[in-house]
Amino acid sequence: MNTSTDNQCAHLGYVPIAQVQRGGMTESVHFGAVAVANAQGDLLYAAGNARMHTFARSALKPFQAAPFFAANGVVQLGLTGPESAVLCASHNGEARHADAVASVLHKADAKPSQLLCGCHMPFTFSWFDKQPPPGEQWNALHHNCSGKHAGMIAAARLFGVSADDYINPQHPVQVAARKALASCTGTPSDELVAATDGCSAPTYALPLHRLAQGYARLALGHNALGGVSAGESHEYEGALAIAFKAMTQHPEMVSGEGRNDLALTLAGQLNGVGDWVCKIGAEGVQAIGIRSLGLGIAVKVADGNMRGLHPATIAVLEQLGVMTDALREMLKAWAQPVIKSAVGTPVGRIVPAVQLQQL
Repeated sequence: MNTSTDNQCAHLGYVPIAQVQRGGMTESVHFGAVAVANAQGDLLYAAGNARMHTFARSALKPFQAAPFFAANGVVQLGLTGPESAVLCASHNGEARHADAVASVLHKADAKPSQLLCGCHMPFTFSWFDKQPPPGEQWNALHHNCSGKHAGMIAAARLFGVSADDYINPQHPVQVAARKALASCTGTPSDELVAATDGCSAPTYALPLHRLAQGYARLALGHNALGGVSAGESHEYEGALAIAFKAMTQHPEMVSGEGRNDLALTLAGQLNGVGDWVCKIGAEGVQAIGIRSLGLGIAVKVADGNMRGLHPATIAVLEQLGVMTDALREMLKAWAQPVIKSAVGTPVGRIVPAVQLQQL
């Protein structure tokens, strides 16, 4: 282990959240931070510096889609539940995902060529280190962020503005998305640090506990903002309710087969009712809203490595007391992932090291 790296992580406010073990000893350590907050913005549990600014990346997508939902876009364009969910997705690029994005664009009188997200190998291959079949072809519809971009194009249509350059931070769609993000997460707009995401659209850094607050509000939907503080806007209550319903009823559209968000959301449906809304973000971010508890969880791995994220997330859920034997069985593959050699022999595992502190 690198002591200088450990000291630097500690200086930044990160703490150990996961360990890689091999041969009965710790080989590597992943540092990070965790925030657990309610809809009012109270930080209830933390590990490390839960107030540090963090680029939430794709975990922001439900809030970026909020202006479209708030403008009654689902009804206006006649979107289905799966189509609404894909607006909030980092999807695998499976056929159902590409088809849903194409349908959203069609209903918005737009074409796939208008997507400005670019093109990459679908996650259904790259995420799992699989080689695509010979001759396989893909386009912007298969980009994991194509649903978000289709939603932004659709929002431009609803707003009566051109969709050209819809990713420009000064475009009305992006101005509305920033406003929604600030409102839904309780973050003053001037505290949002702007940057550009991997799909070329604007993204923002915000305090980690504000991301957790946003997911508590997302989980509560219509009940999230009412009574939070005097004079606070309730503009996005309905939008959050639409996003929550779509994401929890159609979690396969938010990520896809074999993905952690699908596994976590299905676990939250154990009793037949959607309770957990989940969204991953690039560089080791996981956000979860738990409706029954009115809580939001935000996890960040300092080195951005997803392998440290999953066991830490399950450990946080365990320490919050929401795990049952049935849930442990459903999520055991994510709790302590096994490391295998090139021939499939187990050679180690990744175990959680995170310890929540009640505040």
